[in-house]
Amino acid sequence: MSDQLTVLLAGDMGHPWKQWLQEHLTTDWDIQTWARDEPFEQFAELIVTADAIAAGPVKGDWPAVPKLRLYNIPFTGFEWLDPSTLPTSCAVCNSRAHEIAMAEYIMGTMIERQIGFSADDRQFRRDNWNGLMPGVGPVHGELYGKTLGIIGYGLIGREVAKRADAFGMRVVGISRSAPVETAPLAWFGDMSDMDRLLQESDVVLMALPLSDATTGLFDAACFEKMKPEAIFMNVGRGPIVVEEALFDALKAQRIRGAVIDVWYQYPTRTEPDPAPSRFPFHELDNVLMTPHNSARTEETRIRRWDGIAANLDALARGEPLQNVCFYGAGGEDT
Repeated sequence: MSDQLTVLLAGDMGHPWKQWLQEHLTTDWDIQTWARDEPFEQFAELIVTADAIAAGPVKGDWPAVPKLRLYNIPFTGFEWLDPSTLPTSCAVCNSRAHEIAMAEYIMGTMIERQIGFSADDRQFRRDNWNGLMPGVGPVHGELYGKTLGIIGYGLIGREVAKRADAFGMRVVGISRSAPVETAPLAWFGDMSDMDRLLQESDVVLMALPLSDATTGLFDAACFEKMKPEAIFMNVGRGPIVVEEALFDALKAQRIRGAVIDVWYQYPTRTEPDPAPSRFPFHELDNVLMTPHNSARTEETRIRRWDGIAANLDALARGEPLQNVCFYGAGGEDT
């Protein structure tokens, strides 16, 4: 009887990485793949014999998976995965390594909101100098001396804080749990310090994960407490922020503007190209909209799959896994 373990790479985020994984694993694995456009019945046959799966959500009527010991998600969010569908010995691990790319995105969009490169470029292409001279005319902003308030001081928050500090910004932060390191924050507090953060910040960054406790956390009252000239940024999850409250604050120019990378409506098989919101954010000129791509770099993907390979090797050797989110809570183990 072979001791070789089986891993299933499933869906758009899993199956293309077979060759890469073959080259980077140091233990012996049978690597199976399933693409989203293949019959679900094929997935159902493969998952029954798998010791591990690397995939995002796979929708369908799953069979029992008593052999499964690892569900490694190639991204961060895991709120969609029901522990009761997995055996108690199955560890659910996520993949991080996105904080560098996201911190660069945040700094870049903050600079864009302060300086307005895009608008300047469009106007200069269209109008040439239009009576302007160097040193004369409208001015743009600076990050230096501004206060950045970070809600959710985890991996992303810490990377942003380091870069913002290098720009001469004052950085403050709050979180639901205390971080190991608070430098270079001017102060760190818990969620009860939300009002203080909102009142002090020129830029408010939402970087919390989605949970029952954070859904709808940021509401109209929060926008009322922000400075009128402040920028709001959301790279956490859309539903943390009350959708209508965000739109109303921007439309009424209660705040200066926003950078939004996470949304309320996403593509599905039945609706492959929905609007990102039921409100027309695209009609507002004080919003910078991006399609949930702040972490989407090749380097992020490679760092994440490095972690998946390390977890598969660890599972094969009986060693501790990285980034364990929870264990299954249902089904039977073999």
